[in-house]
Amino acid sequence: MARRDWTRGELIVAFNLYCRIPFGRIHIRNPEIKALANALGRTPSSVSWKLANFARLDPALRKRQIRGATHGAKAEQEIWNEFSDNWNALAYESQQLLAKFMHVPPAELLAEKGFPEGKTRDAIVKARVNQSFFRSAVLAAYDCRCCITGLAVPELLTASHIVPWSIDTKNRTNPRNGLCLNAIHDRAFDSGLVTVTPNYRIVVSVALKRSLKAEDSLSRKLLLDYEGLSIRLPERFVPDEEFLRYHNERCFKRE
Repeated sequence: MARRDWTRGELIVAFNLYCRIPFGRIHIRNPEIKALANALGRTPSSVSWKLANFARLDPALRKRQIRGATHGAKAEQEIWNEFSDNWNALAYESQQLLAKFMHVPPAELLAEKGFPEGKTRDAIVKARVNQSFFRSAVLAAYDCRCCITGLAVPELLTASHIVPWSIDTKNRTNPRNGLCLNAIHDRAFDSGLVTVTPNYRIVVSVALKRSLKAEDSLSRKLLLDYEGLSIRLPERFVPDEEFLRYHNERCFKRE
């Protein structure tokens, strides 16, 4: 294929994919990279290299001394900044562009089908597209493992919002506002019975401790045994300390 410059639209869908697959799976054999390459009329090597270029900008990877590609373009930094400044808009725009490149409606990229007709359809599709992007980005960042228990069954994992979806509309799709949790700890976190401190340690509510009976060994093992331990930090998009502080101060049940 003849070499050509990357357009803004192509860079946006490439960054979308960068967010949705684990760093260790950025290679030319990855089926998602092959599919995007086909949609863009590029080679898998070209797409894989572009994702590696984005990796060089990732502060979480740099902190772990993982560099990604050694060279890149100014346009990649601009796309990274665009997403960071407005995750909600760019998450949806990138999915729309991806659907356009693949010649399908945006709803076709979602697992669920059968959306209602009428005025509410577009709003529902947009919300589901953004939810799907957030889940994919958070699970990929944690390599599909619960950050508390290490459970690695995707069907039992949830991308949990640190600051609730209903509270912070600006950061609904920001992966730094997410934790990968199993279904039980997701419910406990959402209910304020468990929190994660800004230094990434697990704290269990006194109210929960009081409610658990001594003979309830399973519940105690699932919930109390993790108190004071550090969560497994993601490969990228490390939870924002301010979001964790909000959950500690506003959502966590201390008594």
